Amino acid sequence: MLKYSPDDYDTKGLLRLPLSFWAILLLQARTWVLFVAAGASRQQGESLLALFYPDNHAFWLGLALGIPAALGLLLTGYRQRLPRLWQAWRWVLVATLFLTLGVQLGELWQGDEPVSSLVLLVSLLDVVALVALLAYRRLRDCFDPAENH
Repeated sequence: MLKYSPDDYDTKGLLRLPLSFWAILLLQARTWVLFVAAGASRQQGESLLALFYPDNHAFWLGLALGIPAALGLLLTGYRQRLPRLWQAWRWVLVATLFLTLGVQLGELWQGDEPVSSLVLLVSLLDVVALVALLAYRRLRDCFDPAENH
């Protein structure tokens, strides 16, 4: 008996990645997305980056924390050829989210300025993404090669 309907599988027999997976990747790679958007809008690019990242250090840290999500995006095309790496990548994304939340908590703890609602919203979304990677069965099954056939 199948856990999922036949429509939930692609032509290669792999469980389709849910929309929540793509949202988590975009959330984790948010600095990269902003960087690309700033590059696309040449005149306002620098002011756009300064608006979201007034501190240069935070920008570079955001780019570094977004690397696993960017690599995860590339790795989605190799799920069948590299099943062990794909299976481990879920834990890489989870570890990156823990690290991101730790950095955010550290900045909130040491911050002298009031906390903005945008920072709180992004932190809440990171917690939701972490819970989804750990608890959402369909998302977990997408990373398990045994569940994909």
